[in-house]
Amino acid sequence: MIATDKPTRLETGDDVDTFVETHDVALVEFYTSGCAMCQAMEPVLGNVARATQISIGMVNPGTDNALVDRFDVRSVPTLILFENGGEVARLAEGFQGGDAVTDFLAEHVPHAAETV
Repeated sequence: MIATDKPTRLETGDDVDTFVETHDVALVEFYTSGCAMCQAMEPVLGNVARATQISIGMVNPGTDNALVDRFDVRSVPTLILFENGGEVARLAEGFQGGDAVTDFLAEHVPHAAETV
């Protein structure tokens, strides 16, 4: 499936499953409402999606509490990178700028993270 130029809002664990299964490479941000760092990540992730053509999703685990345990989310924002449906890397170090996110992608999925 082709990446979009902005993050896709995901509501449930089933949405996350479908999203990562329908994209060869997908980055999912786990966030909470009211988190200023999480809100600041959305435009950054939109820029990264446009620059790399990697599909990016966003999910608030508060809408599906099982996601917290299932994906071992201990802080937000947490970025989890999936390839072929499985987790390959995660970044859970607070706000990340565009360069940090694209470097993270290039490190873990260099074939998919080429900028356009």
